[in-house]
Amino acid sequence: MNFIFLGPPGAGKGTLAKEVAAAYGIPHISTGDIFRENIKNGTELGKKAKAIIDAGGLVSDEITIGLVKDRLSKPDTAKGYILDGFPRTIPQAEALEGFAKIDAAVNFDIEDNAVVDRLGGRICCKECGQMYHIKNNPPKVADKCDKCGGALYTRDDDKPESIKHRLEVYRESTAPLIDFYKGKGNLVDVDAKPAPETVLAEFKTKFPM
Repeated sequence: MNFIFLGPPGAGKGTLAKEVAAAYGIPHISTGDIFRENIKNGTELGKKAKAIIDAGGLVSDEITIGLVKDRLSKPDTAKGYILDGFPRTIPQAEALEGFAKIDAAVNFDIEDNAVVDRLGGRICCKECGQMYHIKNNPPKVADKCDKCGGALYTRDDDKPESIKHRLEVYRESTAPLIDFYKGKGNLVDVDAKPAPETVLAEFKTKFPM
C-alpha cells in the first residue's frame, strides 16, 4: 500500500514510519532523506537544492516535487511506500496526484497540549546526543546522561514557545491536507497519544498485512 503520514510535530510520525516500514517491508521516504541523498550523489536536482539551501532559501515546490517523483520511480517502491514530510501543502498534494496513487493518508491525531507535554519534557545530552524525557524516560541521575555522563539540556526547539510556534505553522500550512484527503475519501485517523507499540497495533488493525 502507498501511505502518506500526516500529523503535527511530536505526533511520533517518524518513529511509527520506521516501525511500519520494517513490519510491512516497504520504504520510509522522507523529503529530508531525499534531499540528502540527491545532494550526496550530485544529481542535477540535488545541485539545485544544495545551492538554494546553502544560500539560506527554501527549496521550491517544483524541485521538491521533482525529487519525490524520481524517488517513487525506484524499484523498491513496487510493493508500496510511506511518504513522510510530503506533501506539506495543497499544491504539492495536487501535483502528487499526477504521478502517484495514494491508498491512505494516515492522520496521527494528537492534541496540542499533549504535544507540548511530550516535546517539552525532552532533554538531550550535550556530549553524545542521547534523548531522555523527564516523565517517560528520565535519566538515572538528574541532569546527567546515563551513557556518557554528559550534561543534559533542553533544546531551543523543545521550549514551550518554540513548540507552540511550530504547531501554529503546522495548523496553517499542513493541516488543510487533512480536509483535502478527507474529501478524497482516503483519510484514516490513528490515535497518536499512546505509546508507539500501541499506536502500531492500532495501525495494523486498520491496515492488515
